[in-house]
Amino acid sequence: MHTMWSGDATTTPDELRDAVVASDLDVLCITDHGTVNGALALAEELPCRVVVGQEVRTWAGELIGLFLQERLPYGLPAHEAVAAIREQGGLVYVPHPFDRLHAVPDYEHLLDVLDDVDAIEVFNPRVAFKPFNEEAVRFAAKYRIVAGAGSDSHVAQGLGSVRIRMRDFDGPEEFLESLREADIVRRPTSLLYVQALKFLETTAIPPAARRARRERRVRRATRKA
Repeated sequence: MHTMWSGDATTTPDELRDAVVASDLDVLCITDHGTVNGALALAEELPCRVVVGQEVRTWAGELIGLFLQERLPYGLPAHEAVAAIREQGGLVYVPHPFDRLHAVPDYEHLLDVLDDVDAIEVFNPRVAFKPFNEEAVRFAAKYRIVAGAGSDSHVAQGLGSVRIRMRDFDGPEEFLESLREADIVRRPTSLLYVQALKFLETTAIPPAARRARRERRVRRATRKA
């Protein structure tokens, strides 16, 4: 999921804490765009375990690194982004791989780094067209890649719209092994509803007002930390 540390999300620490309690999640992967600061700050605050991650834009599209300690640089070639994740001992996760409405790798670029991909997202409730998720299911099965899923939530109301039921784990290697045998549990939710909330929070408000509000929220969260 994404928090107010992402440029396209507004979820505050207090909102996220309430959403975690309501959703009864044990583990949360926070994968803000371009930063790990929010995940690191929230790791000690939330009533659940936090996997520190980042969604990073590469030349070939977006990739996610999980179990990170430091920020990944923006705009790297895909193979360099993968190497940067590996240097931190992290896992390489491909989000919404065939959603043409996102910045996604094409088949050629994805195949170039396939040997270093740990998991691929086969269900994302924010994907508007069901065939895009179905394509990811077929791709994961064809190349025998571990299948994952995530809410990709940009607002607190979307948290838990899909979750992974998996064995407990200690570190990235056990996480991947648990994910290999995990169950994807979907909770019906309205895509239109959560997308409308995201629009109201991140687009309907003028840019200057959005920046000012985001800066206030970050300062407030930093003071609490």
